[in-house]
Amino acid sequence: MVTGGSRGIGAAIVRRLAAEGAAVAINYVADAASAEALVGEITDVGHRAAAFQADVADPEQTRDLVARVVAEFGGLDLLASNAGVEYFGALDAITAADFDRVFHINVAGQLFAAQATAAAMESGGRILLTSSVSARIAVYHHTLYAASKAAVSAMVLNLAPELAERGIAINAIAPGGTVTDMAAKHASSYTPPALRGVAPENILKSVYALGRRAEPSEIAAIAAFLLSPDASYITGANIDASGGRM
Repeated sequence: MVTGGSRGIGAAIVRRLAAEGAAVAINYVADAASAEALVGEITDVGHRAAAFQADVADPEQTRDLVARVVAEFGGLDLLASNAGVEYFGALDAITAADFDRVFHINVAGQLFAAQATAAAMESGGRILLTSSVSARIAVYHHTLYAASKAAVSAMVLNLAPELAERGIAINAIAPGGTVTDMAAKHASSYTPPALRGVAPENILKSVYALGRRAEPSEIAAIAAFLLSPDASYITGANIDASGGRM
C-alpha cells in the first residue's frame, strides 16, 4: 500500500513496486482521476493495482482503508507512507491551526498508518515512512515542517524494537529536493534570502553535492530497496536520499 500514491514520489514508488511484481494499493485523498489513470497504466502492462480513497490524517479512515486493501488483495505485506503536506511560515505567522494541520497529516497520519498496517501484517512485513532532509538542515521559515519530519525520524527509531518483536521492519527515507509538482510550487521558498536573484542552477550546485534535484524514480528505487528482502537487516534507520545536501 502506498499512501499519497497518485502523484510525485508516491506514484514513482507505485510504478517501481509494480514493476518488481507487487500488487499495489494506491491511496489518494482527492485526485481520483490521477489515481485511476495510474491504476490503468499499471494494469495495462499486466500488473495488479487498485485505487483507494481515504484521508490518512483520520485514523478511522486509515483503519477502514487497510481493511479494504486486505479484502481486495488478501493481505498486506508492505507500506510506503508517502502522504504529507508542505508548510512555510515565519514564527510569528504560525497558528495553532497550522500546527494541527501539519502535525496531523505529517506525523499522526504516518503514525496511524503504521499502526493500522502493522496490525494487519504477518512476520516479514515492512513499513517505510517519509521523513525529509529538512529534519537535519536549516531552511528559512521552515520550522514547522522540519519539526514534523524530525518527529517521523524519531518514531521510526523508537518503533523498530517494538515491531521487531512481531517480525516487522520499519524505516524512513529522507529525500532532499525532488522534481515534483509540490517541489516546483515551493522552490522559491527553499532559496535562502541572501541567494534570491541567483540563477537556480547555481544555487543547486552550491547546496547539493550532486548539483541537482532528484528524479522521483531515484527516490522510488531507494524505497523499493528498503521494502525488499535485500534490506532484511535494516530497521529503525533514516536513509538520507538528498544528493549530498549541505
